[in-house]
Amino acid sequence: MAWRVSTFFLLTANILIPVAILIFASGFFPYKPFLSGLAQYESLEYGAPPEAPFNKVVFMVVDALRSDFVYSEHSGFKFTQSLIKAGTAIPFTAHATSPTITMPRIKAITTGSIPSFLDVILNFAESDTSSTLATQDTWLAQLKAKSAGKMIMYGDDTWLKLFPNFFDRADGTSSFFVSDFTEVDNNVTRHVPRELGNSDWNTMVLHYLGLDHIGHKAGPRSPNMYPKQREMDGIVSQIYDAMETAGQFKSTLLVLCGDHGMNDAGNHGGSAPGETSPALVFISPKFKSIHSGLESPAPFEEDFQYYSTVEQSDIAPTLGALLGFPIPQNNLGAFIPAFLPFWQSKNDKVQILLRNAKQILNVVTATFPSFEAEGPSSGCNELQTSVEELACEWRGIILTLPNSNVETENIDEWITAIVKWLRHAQDLMSGTASNYDVSKLATGQAIAALALFSGAIAAGPIIAISLKISAPFIFITLIYGTMMFASSYVEEEHHFWYWATTAWLMLLWVKCHRREKLNSHLLSLSALVILAITRAARRWNQTGQKFAGEPDIAKTFFFEHRVSFWTLVTLTYIWNLQSIATKAFSRFPQVVAGAIATSLATAAVMFKLAFTHEDSPELLTGFAKKMADNESGVSLVTRARIVFIGIGIALFYTISSGFSQKRPNLTMRNIHDLLVLFLITQSRATNIPLLLLYELQFHLLNDLDLSLIEITTTSLLLQYTSFFCSGGSNAISSIDLSSAYNGVSGYNVVAVGILTFVSNWVGPIFWNSATNLMLLKLRKKGGEDLLHQHLAVMTVFVTASLFFVMVACTMLRTHLFIWTVFSPKYLYSMAWSLGQHLVVNVGLGSVLFWLGSMYQ
Repeated sequence: MAWRVSTFFLLTANILIPVAILIFASGFFPYKPFLSGLAQYESLEYGAPPEAPFNKVVFMVVDALRSDFVYSEHSGFKFTQSLIKAGTAIPFTAHATSPTITMPRIKAITTGSIPSFLDVILNFAESDTSSTLATQDTWLAQLKAKSAGKMIMYGDDTWLKLFPNFFDRADGTSSFFVSDFTEVDNNVTRHVPRELGNSDWNTMVLHYLGLDHIGHKAGPRSPNMYPKQREMDGIVSQIYDAMETAGQFKSTLLVLCGDHGMNDAGNHGGSAPGETSPALVFISPKFKSIHSGLESPAPFEEDFQYYSTVEQSDIAPTLGALLGFPIPQNNLGAFIPAFLPFWQSKNDKVQILLRNAKQILNVVTATFPSFEAEGPSSGCNELQTSVEELACEWRGIILTLPNSNVETENIDEWITAIVKWLRHAQDLMSGTASNYDVSKLATGQAIAALALFSGAIAAGPIIAISLKISAPFIFITLIYGTMMFASSYVEEEHHFWYWATTAWLMLLWVKCHRREKLNSHLLSLSALVILAITRAARRWNQTGQKFAGEPDIAKTFFFEHRVSFWTLVTLTYIWNLQSIATKAFSRFPQVVAGAIATSLATAAVMFKLAFTHEDSPELLTGFAKKMADNESGVSLVTRARIVFIGIGIALFYTISSGFSQKRPNLTMRNIHDLLVLFLITQSRATNIPLLLLYELQFHLLNDLDLSLIEITTTSLLLQYTSFFCSGGSNAISSIDLSSAYNGVSGYNVVAVGILTFVSNWVGPIFWNSATNLMLLKLRKKGGEDLLHQHLAVMTVFVTASLFFVMVACTMLRTHLFIWTVFSPKYLYSMAWSLGQHLVVNVGLGSVLFWLGSMYQ
C-alpha cells in the first residue's frame, strides 16, 4: 500500500512539472501587443516632410559582425575602412540588447522596438510562423507602401518567415547549418551582379551567415575569419562601385551591419560586450558632403565601443528620414543626429526630430496614461519618478519650440534638448517591465510547489531511513535554491557544482575508508584519481561570464599541442572499441566480433575527422591530417548516417540477443558502450577526451560499493558538473549548434531538436547511463525498488530547483538583469526539467533499468 501511495505521488510530481513550466512561461514570456497598421505623416506647422536624400537602400547584414571585425587594425574590411577614412562611410557601434540572436535582432532593426524574450525559443523553431511581422509597422512595410520599386531578399530565411509573401524576388538559406562557411554565402553573392544590373527595385536585403558559422565553429580567432571578412568587404566594394558608376544607383544608401556580435568563444545570445556590439556603417558617396572622415583603422577598444555608440533600434527612424517614410509607430529608436547636416533648412531639422519625438510620445502615453497631465516644465531632475521627469522635459521642449517663420533662429540648444529627451524616453521604455501575467506566474509557482510536495512525499521514506547520508543532498538542494536569487551566482553557477562535487567525492572517500570496504591504499589511490580527473575536467572549458575567454584545455592547450589532443582522442576511441569488441556480438567468433566493432569505430572516427576538417582544420596534424585530406567524395551527412545506422543495428542486436542469454551485466554494458559511441559522435572534437575521463571515473566509482542515496547524489552532482565541464552555462550564447545537423540534410524540428539537446547534454546523458549500471549492480546484491527511490530523490531536487527559479524570476522581474540573467536561467531550467529529467533520467533511465531487470 505504501509503495502505491509513493508511486502515485511520484507520478503526480512528474506530471505537474511540464504543467507548471508551461503556465509560468505563458505569464513570463507573453507576446507583447503591437499597434497594427502603418504610420502616416502627421501635419506640422513646419511644412511638408523633408525631402529624402536617398531613394534606394541595400541593407547588408553580416551575421555576428562584431565591431572590431570592421574597425580594428586586424580587420579584413580594408575597403570599408578606406571609405570611413575618406568620409563616404559613417561608422557606429550599434548596441544590441539581449537576447543577442537573429530573430529578435531583426525585429529590433526593422520595427525599432524591443522584441519579446520569447523570440529566443521561436528563433530555434525554424518552422515557426507565429512570430511574423507581416501585420506590424516596419521600415520594410513603409518602403513597400511607397510602391517605388520591388523588394528583394537573399540570405538568411528568417527574413522570409518574418515577412511572408513580402519580397518580389528572394532566395533563403538556413541559418542553422553551421558547418557551412562557403556555400551559404555564395548562394547570396551569386545574385548580386544580376541585381546590380536591374533598376526595378528600391530595397535589397542581403543577409550573410558564413562569418557567424565560423564563429560558432572555431571562435573569432579562427584562421577562416580574416578571409571571410575580406570576402564580405569585397561585396561592399562591388556594391559601392555600382553606386559610383551606375546612374540608377546614385541615390542609393548602403547599410552594412551585424545583427549581433559574438563572445570570445564565438557564440552569442547573452549580454557580454562582444555579443552586444555589432558594427553599423552607413555608406554612400553623398556622405562626402557632410562628413570629413575618421581615423581608420581605429585604435583598439577592449569593450568593442568603436566610434559613436547608438542603439540598434535607431536604425528604423534614421532610415525613415534618409529614405522618406513615416517612422514605424512601435519604434523606440532615436534618429541619429550625425545625419542632420543633410538638411540645410532649420524647419526640416526640427521636423525630423519632432516627428520622431511625437511618435515615441505615443508609445509612452499608451504605457503611462498619466504622462500628459499638467505639471512643471523646469527643475525636472528634482522630480520623484523617471516618468514625471520625462514629462517635465517634454513640456519644456514644447514650450521652446522654434518659430517656423524664422529661418535664421538658432536651434542648437533645442536640438540638444530634444535629442537628450529621445534618449531618455528610449532608456525609460526599454527598461520598462514586460506585461507579465502575474496570475499565471503565481499559478505556475503554486503547481511547482505542489510538485515539490508530491516529490517530497514520494522520497520521504528513503530520505528518512537514510537521513544522515541524505544530509548532503538536502544541503545541496537548499543552497542551490538560495543561489537563484543572486545574478552573479547564476552566471557563475558552475563553481557551485565544481566545489560541491569535489567535497562530495572527498566525503565518499572518508565514508568508504571507515567502512573498510577496500584495501586502504587502493582506496586512497582511487580517490586521488577520481579527484584528479574532476580537477582536470573543470579546466577543460572556461565557462560562465567572468572568465569565459580565459585559457583552458579545449580552446588553448589543444590548439598549441595538437599531437597530445589527437592522442587523447585516439585513446577514447580505443577504450570504447575494445569494450565493444570484447563484450558485444558474443554470438559471433571473436575475430568477427572484433571486425564488426572495428568497422563501426572506423566509421565514427572517419566522420569525426571529416567533420573536423570542415569545422576546425587548424586542429588537424600529422596522421590525422593525412587521413582527413585523403578522405573525399562522401558527404558529412552520409557519413553521420552510416555511423547512426551502424549504432542502431548494433543496439537492436544487443537488446534482442540479450533476452536469450544469462549475461545481464554484459548486455547492459554493451548498451552503455554503444550510447557512449553515439555521444562521442555528437561531441565537439575537443570534448571527446572528456568521455574517457568520465569512463575512468565511472569505473572507479562503481567499485566503491555506494548506497542508493550515495549513487543518486553522485549522479546529480556529476550530471551538472559534466554539463559545465563541456562548456555549458546559463547563457544562450553557450548553446552548441555544431552537431545539430549530423546526418540531417534539411531542417527537421524533431531530429535537429534531439541532436542539439544531446550535443549540449552529453555529460549528463552519460552519467544517466552510468547511474543505471550502478543501480543494476546494487539490485543484483539484493536491493529492491531502486529505480523508484532513485527517481523520487531526483524529482525532489528538480521540483525544488524549478520552484526556486520561478520565485526568483517573479520577485526580480523588475531587476536590471531579468532578461540577461534570470530569463535565460529559466529557459535552462525548462531544458533540465523537461529534457534531462523527464526524458533522459525518467524516460531513458526507466527503459534501461527495465531492460537490465528483464535480463536478470
